[in-house]
Amino acid sequence: MPSTASARWAADPADTHIAAVTKHLDNVLPALDSLRSQSGRLSEWGTVLAKRLLSGQRLLAAGNGGSAAEAQHLTAELVGRFDEERAPFSAISLHAESSAVTALSNDYGFEEVFARQVRAHGRAGDVLVLLSTSGRSPNLIKAVRAAKERGMVTWALTGAGPNPLADVSDQAITVDAISANAQEGHLIAIHAMCRAFDAEVARRTGSGSPSFGARRP
Repeated sequence: MPSTASARWAADPADTHIAAVTKHLDNVLPALDSLRSQSGRLSEWGTVLAKRLLSGQRLLAAGNGGSAAEAQHLTAELVGRFDEERAPFSAISLHAESSAVTALSNDYGFEEVFARQVRAHGRAGDVLVLLSTSGRSPNLIKAVRAAKERGMVTWALTGAGPNPLADVSDQAITVDAISANAQEGHLIAIHAMCRAFDAEVARRTGSGSPSFGARRP
């Protein structure tokens, strides 16, 4: 009678890998269900963001690791375009400022790396979007506090709640899924928000008539 270990090694590796992939794909479904239940807030965020950026406000975004890539994806959609041609809007990924990030980390510590940039770039009425699957990153929590000092709106896109980042932000969308799938859900959330954003821009400017918004002071 083969031992459990022997049986495991005797199994076809392809079957084991397919099972792992299938399980991962199945775990996307809870993330989608979680986002669907918050579709109203995603629509609201896109609409509010369009109104503010058309008025000359700015979006600041940040995250760590994979969440940094997702935050940068959001800002790229706004500075570039999502679907249809439209005006570019001011959106900055704080973590992408490599010289600032390394200098601030060296001089002030990594926990201050985003807060100090928020104090430099943020103005009253601007929007700060922070992404974190754990919702526990100290540098993001400090960034929220700095944004509130400036009179900014703060939104958090996190993994399962409750968590400290969601609690300290003005509003949060929490994706009830394991970390990898929550992060995949964040990209879907970003695209959904961009659809609402583009729809509101088109409504306010007239379809096919790009508007460049107010000049920033």
